[in-house]
Amino acid sequence: MSEKRNQDKTEPATPKKREDARKKGQVAVSREIPSVFILFMTMGVFFFLGGQMFNSLSSLMRDALQNGINIELQELSAVRILSTILGKLFWVLFPLITAIMLAGIAANLSQFGILFTGKTLVPKLSKLNPLSGMKRLFSLRSLVEVVKALLKILIIGLIAYLTLRRHFLLLPDLMRMEVLDILTFTGRVSLEICLYTCLVLIVLAGLDYAFQRWQYENDLKMTKQEVKEEWKQREGDPIVKARIRRVQLEMAQRRMMAEVPTADVVVTNPTQLAVALRFDTEKMDAPQVVAKGAGYVAARIREIAETSGVPILEQKPLAQALFKSVEIGEIIPMTLYKAVAEVLAYVYRLKGRQRV
Repeated sequence: MSEKRNQDKTEPATPKKREDARKKGQVAVSREIPSVFILFMTMGVFFFLGGQMFNSLSSLMRDALQNGINIELQELSAVRILSTILGKLFWVLFPLITAIMLAGIAANLSQFGILFTGKTLVPKLSKLNPLSGMKRLFSLRSLVEVVKALLKILIIGLIAYLTLRRHFLLLPDLMRMEVLDILTFTGRVSLEICLYTCLVLIVLAGLDYAFQRWQYENDLKMTKQEVKEEWKQREGDPIVKARIRRVQLEMAQRRMMAEVPTADVVVTNPTQLAVALRFDTEKMDAPQVVAKGAGYVAARIREIAETSGVPILEQKPLAQALFKSVEIGEIIPMTLYKAVAEVLAYVYRLKGRQRV
């Protein structure tokens, strides 16, 4: 059943799904990229500051051995000596510690940016399930991790072997060298091995990140039903929205119909369109459309107008122009002043009264 569900996940993840996954700490991460960053930074520190760090450690050890004989060890003096040595040792190693910390932060920021979440620290009982553990153990991700580990062992071993083989003829000369020369030779060969290893690991880290990204996108895929449900949650259920629009339209029509009895005239097409006009010379600068409609709504406007005694005039061009260009509650445009004035004048004559 689970395999069938995974096969149904054919749709790419939506922005909301990606955002929710990120909030849970689910991002595409390659463990190889921080390793490469840290290795590069460590090599840089040793290359530029290795000599200074070695001299500082040598001086610290020499002082401890020379002065330690003349010191009477007591509880307070031992604590003071230990704290002094640890303090100096910390400052000697401070550049290396700082470089490693900055490399780790930069490596993670380059992959997924700034992310703070505590959900990954919340314990999950599902992780204690032996069946889930077995599935993770024999999953594609676990297989890739095993292959990566074997590749790294083979790569590092091969690089170390090839590098030492090039310097193999110099190894017997180490017996006649001073200790400092031996350490210099060892450090130079070690840095060379680390450099070649790091160059190869860059390629491995790129391939691993590409795989992690593919696996991440594959895990985030959604079924068509999930996409549809998310759209409903975000936009609202179409059935509910249609019902709301229908209710709003009915309420608007009721308010509009309530304005028809206050109109001065209803202009018709004669049966398809109906537009109700009202003009109050004391409050309005021009006649106003208080109601309009087509089909059934037009029939209701005519019915209410007849019941309320509002005159109904058939003016096809005017009715079409008013229906298309004027919204409910708006005054008529200047281009229709003359035609509407003639209609109102005719209505006023029918009612036997004049308006200025």
